[in-house]
Amino acid sequence: MYMACLDLEGVLVPEIWIAFAEATGIPELKRTTRDEPDYDKLMKYRIAILKAHGLGLKEIRETIAKIDPLPGAKAFLDELRATCQVLILSDTFEQFAGPLMAKLGMPTIMCNTLEVAPDGEITGYTMRCEKSKLTTVRALQSIGYETIAAGDSFNDLAMIEAGKAGFRFRTTDAIKAAYPDRPAYEEYSDLLNAFKAAMA
Repeated sequence: MYMACLDLEGVLVPEIWIAFAEATGIPELKRTTRDEPDYDKLMKYRIAILKAHGLGLKEIRETIAKIDPLPGAKAFLDELRATCQVLILSDTFEQFAGPLMAKLGMPTIMCNTLEVAPDGEITGYTMRCEKSKLTTVRALQSIGYETIAAGDSFNDLAMIEAGKAGFRFRTTDAIKAAYPDRPAYEEYSDLLNAFKAAMA
C-alpha cells in the first residue's frame, strides 16, 4: 500500500511567513526553510522579530484567513487522494493549519504546535517529534506502507530520499543544484504523473 507524503507550504499553499512579511512590511520574515536548513535557528529568528514588532498569533491568523491554495493545488490533491492515501507532513503549526485544510478539502495533516502566551505572544514552539518528516515516513514504512514524497525545501529532502520515490516541486535553483539526483517538477500535472508512475 502506498502513502503519498506532501509538504504544505510552497507545494499546496503559499508560504505563510512570506505572506505575513508582505502584509506587515517586514522583509526579514520572508526567510523560510528554502533559505535556512536549521529549523530551530529559523524559528528563533522569527519569534524574535515578532516580539520586536509586538506581533502575535492574532495578526498571523488574520493573514492566513486571506490565503488561498495555489492555483491547481486542490484539483491535484483531489486526484492524488483518489489514487492513494495522502498525508501532509508540514513544519507549520496546528494554530496556522486549520483554515488552509478547510480550503483543501480537509486532508490529513501532521504538523507542530506553537507555544502562545495568554496575550497572544508567540513564545516558542514544540516539534511533534524529532526530524518530524523523516521520522513519520520511517514509521509509515514500519507498518507496511511504501512512501512517495514531494516537497520544495531543505526540510523535505530527508523524506524525499527515504521513500520508494521522491520529487522536488517548485524548489530553488540552489536545492536543484545541490541534490541533482531527484526529479524536479514545476507543474501539478507532471507531479501527479510522477506519483502515478511510481505506484505503477
